[in-house]
Amino acid sequence: MDGESSCPKSNCPLSNRSAGPENKGRPVGQNRPLLPKQVWALRARLELAGNLRDLVLFNLAIDSKLRGCDLVRLKVADLASGTSVHDRASVIQSKTQRPVQFEVSEGTRDSISKWLFAPEMHGGAYLFPSRFQHGPHVSTRQYARLVRDWVSAIGLDPSGYGTHSLRRTKAAQIYRKTGNLRAVQLLLGHSKVDSTVRYLGVELEDALSIAEKIEI
Repeated sequence: MDGESSCPKSNCPLSNRSAGPENKGRPVGQNRPLLPKQVWALRARLELAGNLRDLVLFNLAIDSKLRGCDLVRLKVADLASGTSVHDRASVIQSKTQRPVQFEVSEGTRDSISKWLFAPEMHGGAYLFPSRFQHGPHVSTRQYARLVRDWVSAIGLDPSGYGTHSLRRTKAAQIYRKTGNLRAVQLLLGHSKVDSTVRYLGVELEDALSIAEKIEI
């Protein structure tokens, strides 16, 4: 199944097992995707703050459309060879053990290139090394807390947003602009298109709006 409530705990060793996912008890559909203007506002805020790690984490969350547990476990080798950052990457999803590919936009590549030489990296294997001693990389719980801080900083109610908001953001825009569910299914790494329909919250009104734009 492609249920999106959480990542498998056995594959997320750094998550807080007692706390559970940040959206537990709340349908994933209530994690709203960000609008383009909100993405730009958040990115600009992180750039102005000089918070390079969070900028890379945010940019990759939008581009990759990965679940939180897969995002925080990204390794430098997944995104770069030497000083060259790839424009596409592929990882095995923890939840499904299926590969998924994603694009890495130019802005994201630029931020990664700078981050790789930041003192905080210490030449580590993980792209987002932990600042604490309990694990090698940022935990899913830390990532969820960062997302809440980010959306709050641009005036959004954090109760309506979570890590799945970032996973859904670009996917929702692709669907709105193309109506291509199959493409979104592949990008999200879903095995069934029905899962993509549920995840995006596609309704009859969406389908009719797409149909009205087509003339034959």
